[in-house]
Amino acid sequence: MSTGLLTDRYELTMLDAALRDGTADRHCVFEVFARRLPEGRRYGVVAGTARLLDALRDFTFDEATVERLHRAGVVGEQAAALLTAYRFRGDIDGYPEGELYFPYSPVLTVSGAFAEAVILETLALSVLNHDSAIASAAARMVSAAEGRPVIEMGSRRTHEEAAVAAARAAYLAGFASTSNLAAGERYGVPTAGTAAHAFTLLHDDESAAFRGQVAALGDDTTLLVDTYDLTAGIAAAVDVAGPSLGAIRIDSGDLGVLARQAREQLDKLGATNTHIIVSGDLNEFSIAALGASPVDGYGAGTAVVTGSGAPTAEMVYKLVEVDGRRVAKRSEHKESHGGRKTAYRIHKESGTAVEEVVAAGPVAQLGEHDRLLQRPLMRAGDPVPDLPSLPESREHLRRAMISLPWDGLKLSRGEPAIPTRIVPAD
Repeated sequence: MSTGLLTDRYELTMLDAALRDGTADRHCVFEVFARRLPEGRRYGVVAGTARLLDALRDFTFDEATVERLHRAGVVGEQAAALLTAYRFRGDIDGYPEGELYFPYSPVLTVSGAFAEAVILETLALSVLNHDSAIASAAARMVSAAEGRPVIEMGSRRTHEEAAVAAARAAYLAGFASTSNLAAGERYGVPTAGTAAHAFTLLHDDESAAFRGQVAALGDDTTLLVDTYDLTAGIAAAVDVAGPSLGAIRIDSGDLGVLARQAREQLDKLGATNTHIIVSGDLNEFSIAALGASPVDGYGAGTAVVTGSGAPTAEMVYKLVEVDGRRVAKRSEHKESHGGRKTAYRIHKESGTAVEEVVAAGPVAQLGEHDRLLQRPLMRAGDPVPDLPSLPESREHLRRAMISLPWDGLKLSRGEPAIPTRIVPAD
């Protein structure tokens, strides 16, 4: 399906005007960056790059669409002709998926003629702002879980297509699985899920519901035990499935207190290996608060798909260079820095990151522990070979998180984990 109309009208009217005044062919460089992290956050996670490259492949305009735009006065004849044959043929570099970013990190650099690059703004920001916000929140939840698995289960709390993208971004950030089947089909994200309260209510009593589920899924399944009375539900679950019951799930109440009570009851019933999964409006703070409780896994929904209070990464798409000349917006409250940037991260010998450097222009020589951050993503309109897979991006983030200073992993409000140093042009 064409993604060409996933853009704002003013992208096409700028294109039209540039064609009319002869500036459309000027070679331009646009950069995607965030001037700041969401309030109190210490790092951001880049996600959505692969989805964006896929969307760019389909960023076209068929003749019927162009005709409608022409009749509506959105574009004139020159622009209509260009759009009919449009295919992005420029270059893109950027931070790989799973990389951390900080204020002013050039997450994406788009190079090409103004006419072909300007109209990508809305699509690029739509994908990167959404997916990076989700991955950034999910990474905080994974960190708070301290090795215990987290299941993404927020599909019912967002747009149906956003749910699929959110599941992918959460998995990239370290979630173990998702409830969303489309994410499993499209991206290979492991899926998980058993039953909701409706299945229990369908039956005459809890035991009948549990017998039906165990008959279908085996005794290693997860039984939802808090539809009525938790203590009675646990007793019925173990009675039906036996001490080899895989797990119980608790979905409401004071989860820390209930988990401790459940663990004690399960152990007395001989179900010492039965896991306890908790869910119910969890975010990174509630997950961290449960760290000392006998909880074996978490289900997180609403907070994941809404970015846990930061639903956008606040990235912008700004023109920084025209025909080799540095340009920048001078607004007092929306500062930008002109010229194409080179970004690298400085690390201690131990591997701990200490500074993000964003330099205008190329860097003559990197230090022993410096690491360039951008990679080629697209050349002449085609994705470069051997781009990282989703599992590789997930591993990249795992390693990047290890490189953060300890303070950078705190959930409390604070400054970015490492400072960004802007190196202006000579």
